[in-house]
Amino acid sequence: MLIPLTIAAFIGYFLGAIPFGYLVARAYGINIFEHGSKSPGATNVKRVLGKKAGNTVFALDAVKGALAAGWPLLAAKYASHVSAATSDHVASWSVVTGTVKILTPETVIPVAVTGLLFAVLGHSFSCFTRFKGGKGVATSAGGFIVLMPVVTLIALGVWLVTFFVSRYVSLASILAAVAIPAGAFALHQPRLLIGLAVLIGGFVIVLHRANIGRLLKGTENKFVKKAPSAPSVNP
Repeated sequence: MLIPLTIAAFIGYFLGAIPFGYLVARAYGINIFEHGSKSPGATNVKRVLGKKAGNTVFALDAVKGALAAGWPLLAAKYASHVSAATSDHVASWSVVTGTVKILTPETVIPVAVTGLLFAVLGHSFSCFTRFKGGKGVATSAGGFIVLMPVVTLIALGVWLVTFFVSRYVSLASILAAVAIPAGAFALHQPRLLIGLAVLIGGFVIVLHRANIGRLLKGTENKFVKKAPSAPSVNP
């Protein structure tokens, strides 16, 4: 198990660490770490640069999570076709010389879980931006839609209802982070996925601790639509 988990952690972290929020903002000529909440997350990018830029960052961040969680599933599926064609009953990869058995029905979910977990860590503590990053909501959503699509859609519904009622992105994200493990438990998902949902949900909530403080004080900013024009700041 050590080899596949290490590979998944490595790929997941560096996928997650790609700072799309920072890169998209730089394309508009600004350093997102110096504007708004100074976060490279999709919400701050949307506040600073407008809907198009923010939605682009959200989609790209979600893709990071989907790829980190999804490649082991795709690789295992491909390996199963190969093994069926060759009468080999164990999914395996050829690595340089010899055969390393790393994707079996027993290992594929732990590998996918590890990939997503490290993608969220990479997003929040990116080595490319001095270990600064976003709160991991979009990256988590992208991975969970691959691993638990129905649960993720429930959490998305919670997010949408909360946001449109309150206009607080932070509150919507916090409640969605609660809905993921609750939905996973209610729908009898595998224990490992429930554990991942609890871990990532808790991580997202911890990263929102400052927002929670402002919500309790009534000083949290509501999301207000702005014109999609970039500030006039030199690159």
